Amino acid sequence: MAERHRIARRIFDAAVDRAHPRSWLAAHLPPPPPRGRLILLAAGKAAGSMTQLAEAHYLDTLKLSPDRFLGHAVARHGYEAPTRHIPMVAAGHPVPDEGSIASATRALELAASATADDLVLVLLSGGGSANWVAPAGTLALAEKQAVNKALLRSGAPIGEMNIVRKRLSRIKGGRLALAAAPAKLLTLAVSDVPHDDPAAIASGPTVPDPSTMADARTIVARYGLTLPPAAQALLADDASETPKPGDPAFAGSEYRIVARPADAIAAAVKAAAEAGYEPIDLGPDLEGEARDVAAAQSKRARELMAAGRRAALISGGELTVTIAGNGRGGPNQEFALALAIALAGDPGIVALSGDTDGTDGGGGEATDPAGAVIDETTLARARALGLDPAQSLTQNDSTGFFSALGDLLQTGPTLTNVNDCRVILIDPRTNS
Repeated sequence: MAERHRIARRIFDAAVDRAHPRSWLAAHLPPPPPRGRLILLAAGKAAGSMTQLAEAHYLDTLKLSPDRFLGHAVARHGYEAPTRHIPMVAAGHPVPDEGSIASATRALELAASATADDLVLVLLSGGGSANWVAPAGTLALAEKQAVNKALLRSGAPIGEMNIVRKRLSRIKGGRLALAAAPAKLLTLAVSDVPHDDPAAIASGPTVPDPSTMADARTIVARYGLTLPPAAQALLADDASETPKPGDPAFAGSEYRIVARPADAIAAAVKAAAEAGYEPIDLGPDLEGEARDVAAAQSKRARELMAAGRRAALISGGELTVTIAGNGRGGPNQEFALALAIALAGDPGIVALSGDTDGTDGGGGEATDPAGAVIDETTLARARALGLDPAQSLTQNDSTGFFSALGDLLQTGPTLTNVNDCRVILIDPRTNS
């Protein structure tokens, strides 16, 4: 069984390695502008690694004069990387903090300083929504934090959360592009959202926003969100609407997704095949309540076992958790706990579920777990320790459950983020 644990981890690590910027960023970096400045703005969990690589490319490989190269980079606390020219700072995630406001303010200042001779290069990745926060209207940081917490507890998919966030911001929903015009603007993005929607990645600060104010109001009503008065005022005012396709601010703008969840899942599929398993790719874009997806995948795993197939169920996407209890956890850990309960100790199955960024839910610390691992002994070992798996699930306390078992997936910050990777290994040879 220990060997199958190691194989599951190797498959997950293959997905993370494929997503790291060192595998692909240099090929996408543009030449500096002929006369003007290169203004680099980076935000999100991959901002540190991307900025480091961009510095090496421009300063060392292309010998760009440092006085023509400036910018600012921000990542989640613990995800910073040592840079030598572009200032790198940390900010809160998933709940923004003062660093988020200072970073967004600096990014908007630098973008607004750009001229038609300059190139604004935006290196964007998941986490950017919380790292770049510029409250609109009279919205204060504490009120913005309250909105984020309400959205996180609602169980809303990330795309719906971002539709609301855009109406409360001076940088999201295409507004950074408004600030940068008339400069040329290139965004290189790491996708952490299902279906790779540019408008959803970090709340789309450099692309037109196809969603509407009416959409935002519907989402607030659907989840029964109670918002601060300043946020309610912004959502009631049609002047808070975001720039749409066709706005002239986007005429000189280009957007490229340079790393996708599908790339990471393809690497996991390859690693599973190399380990001797029949890979079954369920796709990179799964969504839904974590425990519901776990129930569906447990059924599929049992069918494969009954058919005698040595297989690996591999899936990506971003699951949600509707919080009803007061425990600690995240979608990957909750998926793993629900899967263990659904499998009920069936032999021959090992599963790992983790977030490729290295942290799954949690309190915003770099030491938060990335996910968890289960096998046929999970429930028996838990009960021997006096743990009630069903109660842990009801209380959304998957971290407490797996911590007691020693089965948390601890990777530390990976400095990238292409959503989740779930691996379920089915091995009929151990079930004979």
